[in-house]
Amino acid sequence: MDLGLKDRVALVAASSQGIGRATAEAFAAEGCRLAMCARNEKALHSAAEKIRKQHNCEVFAEAFDVTDASAVGRFVRDVAQKFGGVDVCVTNAGGPPAKGFLAATLEDWQRAVDANFLSTVYFAREVIPYMQRKRWGRIVTITSITTKQPVADLVLSNAVRAAVVGLVRSLANEFGKDGILVNNVGPGFTATDRLKELAKARAAASGKPEQEFFEAWAADAPLKRLGEPREVAETIVWLASDRASYVTGQTVLVDGGMYKGL
Repeated sequence: MDLGLKDRVALVAASSQGIGRATAEAFAAEGCRLAMCARNEKALHSAAEKIRKQHNCEVFAEAFDVTDASAVGRFVRDVAQKFGGVDVCVTNAGGPPAKGFLAATLEDWQRAVDANFLSTVYFAREVIPYMQRKRWGRIVTITSITTKQPVADLVLSNAVRAAVVGLVRSLANEFGKDGILVNNVGPGFTATDRLKELAKARAAASGKPEQEFFEAWAADAPLKRLGEPREVAETIVWLASDRASYVTGQTVLVDGGMYKGL
């Protein structure tokens, strides 16, 4: 199936590992020209080189912190100068630490807002003008099942990621006339380092083995297993494609059916 993404310019944030890296790989497999960023320079350039060789594609990679608005601006301008614009922007950042409300400090809250909400604002402000010029664009945010169903010990994520959903809907409403689609993808319990962190936190608090939590999460999903990063990535690529040309302002959960609401 042709997704209409060949030669499109796809920017994927926090793409040195996990879901971000799987997403970058999926866009490369569709023939996109790829821009990658992450904080860890060594891990980022290692991932970029592997993708470049495996898919024989153009990859531009730069290490910086997505909470730095000026760095985001420079990166997007560099990408646009190299590739002629930005067609797809996938915003992503490592999730806030696993904590309860009283354990979370004010500094934790500020970092969560900066990384998981304002970084999306920074990218959107930079890429939308390029998309408007082409009258075609896709912005996909990566959040969490917590946007629909709060998760214990993740109060920072539960609160801040909900703000991203409000932003997604607002951008979709404002820029749909320009041919720009804006959607959100909410992974469920997915086999990433982030999930290992949550299991470790719960194990430390309860005295139970970490494996017990992984098994419980898998059992809670109708599919009886954890998700894989590539499964989230494939949903993101579909939302960015011409096959999803009438989908905007939505939150698509990739959670194996774990969300129990209607």
